Parts: sequence; structure tokens; C-alpha cells
Amino acid sequence: MSLSQSQAAFLLDACKLIEYATAAGWTVTGGELFRTADQQEIYFKAGKSKTMNSNHLRRLAIDLNFLKDGKPVWDKTALQNVGKFWESLHPLNRWGGNFKSLPDVPHFERNV
Repeated sequence: MSLSQSQAAFLLDACKLIEYATAAGWTVTGGELFRTADQQEIYFKAGKSKTMNSNHLRRLAIDLNFLKDGKPVWDKTALQNVGKFWESLHPLNRWGGNFKSLPDVPHFERNV
């Protein structure tokens, strides 16, 4: 599968994720999809990322904002079902809430 085909499939899954979360009562707003290498380096040096090889660089990761009653929710437990749903959509989908070294609850990606 080409990169553009992977990106298209990833975005279709992201749409399903947003629909699922919205139906579950979340308000979902967009965060970061594409990230430049320069921005990734800033995050890496600041300790906000553990890699210089982020899937954001390939447009295969998205950060979403989840809100309840207008307030952002970053709690892994509260978003566990959303993360499980994401990972159920495709075997290459990973939820950042399950990252071992640096959990990233609003992060959803597809490995290639």
C-alpha cells in the first residue's frame, strides 16, 4: 500500500473514531495532524516526544481534543473506550494512551 493510500485509509478510520466518540457523548475538536521535522525536533528536545520519527511527519497520526461540558478531558481511564475502539478498526492502529514510556491520550496513529 502506498503512503497516500495509507493516509486515506487512516483518515477514514479517524472519521469513524470521531463519529464513535461523538455518539458516546464527547465533543471532539481537531488538534494536530501534520507536523514538520522542525516542530518534531522542538517536541523531542522539550521531552514532549520520545522520537524524531513521529507518524505525524507522514500524516498518519492525529491529536484530537475531547471535551465534556466544554472542558478538555485528558484522563486515560475516561477515554479508554475511545482508544479501544480506535485500535479495533485496524491492526496497525495504535492509541497513544497505551504508550508505555510516554502516554499520549489525545494521540491516534497508524503504523506502516
